[in-house]
Amino acid sequence: MSETCPPSAAPTTVHDWPTELYDAYVFDMDGTIYLGDHLLPGAKRLIAELRRRAIPVRFLSNNPTKDPGQYAEKLARLGLPTPAGEIANTVVTTVRWLTAHHPGATVFAIAEDPLKRALARAGIAQSENPEEIDIVVASYDRTFEYRKLQIAFDAIWYHKRAFLIATNPDRFCPFPHGRGEPDCAAVIAAIEACTGTTCRTVIGKPNVSMLQAAIGDLDVSPERCMMVGDRLGTDIQMAVRTGMRSAMPLTGESTLAEALALDGADRPTYVLDRIDRLIPAAGWEELGWSEGPDAIP
Repeated sequence: MSETCPPSAAPTTVHDWPTELYDAYVFDMDGTIYLGDHLLPGAKRLIAELRRRAIPVRFLSNNPTKDPGQYAEKLARLGLPTPAGEIANTVVTTVRWLTAHHPGATVFAIAEDPLKRALARAGIAQSENPEEIDIVVASYDRTFEYRKLQIAFDAIWYHKRAFLIATNPDRFCPFPHGRGEPDCAAVIAAIEACTGTTCRTVIGKPNVSMLQAAIGDLDVSPERCMMVGDRLGTDIQMAVRTGMRSAMPLTGESTLAEALALDGADRPTYVLDRIDRLIPAAGWEELGWSEGPDAIP
């Protein structure tokens, strides 16, 4: 194997390999644990081994098209049973942000049903009447249409009473075979373009509020927690902002070349060709793991 990379160093090769285990791990899901309806190589045995060692594992996603319960169902189908309480996403953090900062606001959520249901459960008023809307929430919405854009335009530009926030900054959601579909950034851009406004806040990663959502129930410092995700601009940037160590598997959006092009302080601590390299090499030897065609997924 190539040389190891200590936690404070910047990655230089594909096979940067941690030499120690951390006190907790936070995993992105899309492009990190699975892609589409398939677990990525090494994900199942990695999570099982961390749990066997009683190391807390949490899952975190910028995707608001499912709530934690739906993510729990998906992980269970893929062979990773996980309580919904160990999963956080922008459905959770958007509701928390609105409740904490604008508890009496009426919102128009350009969003799919999971976020709308969560807003309703939290008692947050929702309206499609531009004269009543205080906050427009842009989200990853596969039902986005001109009608919704018009409502946002009227509330922000014509009535001049609403401002814009967003659930997440992602440009696209990754799909298998290198495909994807437009994500929240496309909705933000449409609203900003026609209204001339600027999105006031984006709640998802790399916003540090996402870290609290992920590990707020754990007695662990960020410095002893590892963030694992495939996107430099969200997963890795959140780790940089919060003092976490980070690992980027090359199974999703960002590439090794993109990581190396960044200043050292902004790079992931580790770049991995497969996610189960989070277990140190000595652990692989102890467990008898291999990476060949007969390896356990």
